[in-house]
Amino acid sequence: MKRNGILNAELSGALATLGHTDLLMVVDAGFPIPRTAHRVDLAIAENLPDLRTVLSLISDELIVEGVVRAEDVTTNSPHLEEWLQQQFTDAEFTTRTHADMLGELAKQAKVIVRTGAFEPWGNIGLYCGVDVPRWFGGEGIIVPDYYASKL
Repeated sequence: MKRNGILNAELSGALATLGHTDLLMVVDAGFPIPRTAHRVDLAIAENLPDLRTVLSLISDELIVEGVVRAEDVTTNSPHLEEWLQQQFTDAEFTTRTHADMLGELAKQAKVIVRTGAFEPWGNIGLYCGVDVPRWFGGEGIIVPDYYASKL
C-alpha cells in the first residue's frame, strides 16, 4: 500500500507521466475537456473535491515552474489569485484569455484533472519544472543563468 501522497491510482499514474515543460490543467466541474485529452475525473459532487485541495496535493508531488490562469482571475477572483501566489511561490505566473484557457491551452495539456469545483475561473494550468539542485548541483556543472537563482 502507498504510504502517502495522492492515493487515486489514475491521478498518481498520470502525474508520473509528466516531464519538464509538460502542461497539467486542474479545472472546475464545468470545464469543456477536449475529447482527445487524458482526462482524470475526480468530481463527485459540488465542490467535492474543491480546486484548492487538488492543487495543493498536486503541488506536493510536482515541481511547478509556471502557473497560467485566465486574466479574469487577477481582476475578478482576488482570493484565488492570492492563494495561487502563496501556493506556488517559485513559479512564473502568466495569464491568458478565458477563451484561450478553454480552447487552445486545453488542447496543449498532457493531462486535465477535473475537480468538483463550482468556482468562477477555477481553471489553472501548471507547467512542470525540474529539481534544479538535483540536476545542476553536481561538481563541474555550469548552471544556466535562468536556473542560477534556484540553486
